[in-house]
Amino acid sequence: MKTRKTHGHPVLILGGGRGGSALLEMFLDDPLVQVVGIADPSPDAPGIRLAQAHAIPTHTDTLAAMRACKDYQDCIVYNLTHDETLAAQAVGVFGDNRVTNGAEAKLFWQMVTHLKQVKGELETSQSQLQAIIRNVMDGIVTVNASGEIQGFNPAAEKIFGYTQQETLGKNIKIFIPPDDQAAHTADVRRYLHSGVGGMTDVRCREILAVRKNGGLFPAELSASAMVLGGQVYFVGIVRDITERKLAEQKITHLAHYDPLTDLPNRALFLDRLTTSVALAQRSSHRMATLFLDLDGFKQVNDTHGHDVGDLLLRGVANRLSKTVRISDTVARIGGDEFTFILNNIGSAENALAVADKIIAALGPPFDFDGRICKVGGSIGIAIFPDDASNADTLVKQADEAMYLSKQSGKNTRRLHRDVLALTSTAA
Repeated sequence: MKTRKTHGHPVLILGGGRGGSALLEMFLDDPLVQVVGIADPSPDAPGIRLAQAHAIPTHTDTLAAMRACKDYQDCIVYNLTHDETLAAQAVGVFGDNRVTNGAEAKLFWQMVTHLKQVKGELETSQSQLQAIIRNVMDGIVTVNASGEIQGFNPAAEKIFGYTQQETLGKNIKIFIPPDDQAAHTADVRRYLHSGVGGMTDVRCREILAVRKNGGLFPAELSASAMVLGGQVYFVGIVRDITERKLAEQKITHLAHYDPLTDLPNRALFLDRLTTSVALAQRSSHRMATLFLDLDGFKQVNDTHGHDVGDLLLRGVANRLSKTVRISDTVARIGGDEFTFILNNIGSAENALAVADKIIAALGPPFDFDGRICKVGGSIGIAIFPDDASNADTLVKQADEAMYLSKQSGKNTRRLHRDVLALTSTAA
């Protein structure tokens, strides 16, 4: 009879129990092997059912199975039954000893079972790893030594706006701002030549990255190098921190700005005042501190309520901001009290002129949906270095001058030297 050919080495399995089933399962994944038959007295044996699912001939008689496979050249018989007489039957059919059985078959079965277990554990581990990579919130990008993207998980797709297919094989520079690309290239080259580079073992470094639409966004990067098969790869874990940065900016803003008027608050005002005093001292020029208390604000609150009072404070803040230069500062330090920093004023008369401008700006009534509100302002002025040489004293002196304005009929301004003159006269 003509010898039959197979695509892999022909194998006949005797025994469809756990051992035979495990061996068949292993051979199904091996292109070097072709199982040409499996035999077991039980048609419900797991190996028989597996073979039938893959269109492999099955037999309930071992001798019939061997005869059916004798025309396959160099067919190997694996006897995973407990019947060692099958070896003699195989010699009668095939003419030589092609049977692995007994202790050899038991050892082979144990090896196959162990390999199957290891394979299952590896598949489970790989499945778990892939599930983590697919579902993790952070972007994971794998790059080879040439900078070509090798891996790109779904989170990275969401972060950068590219699909995996669009990025694989592309250079990692598509995510790097043009101004940073040269430094990145030099960093990678340094690592490849010396094993040292800022690119490796990076933990939570804040960077700017580029989305598909060209937009820049703040990101947090952790990166490390690894060697697989003698090849160097870089693995980057990227997190979009846009929302965190916005929250940080908001917190910082709230710490330094009045939430109602969005003017600098007391803390920021004092910080700027200290800086202005230092600059004025270094440059030998004058600067002024103004303290403003609104006249008539309590009546607005009592008449129209605190909601209208808040609207009034916002309106006042808007007008006050337009009365000073960009280099100056207007702040709300609490209630209806506002303070000013006027840098490099030249003379006290210039500070008085700004105060008059402020009072004039407050003159027109405020109209909030028909609710007319009118306020004025009493202003005190302290000059550096004429009145004091430090920030705290300047604020105190401007406050004292403001109270003198109140006593002088309100809606006016007074210098601290006026306070001193009044005190001297009273004495």
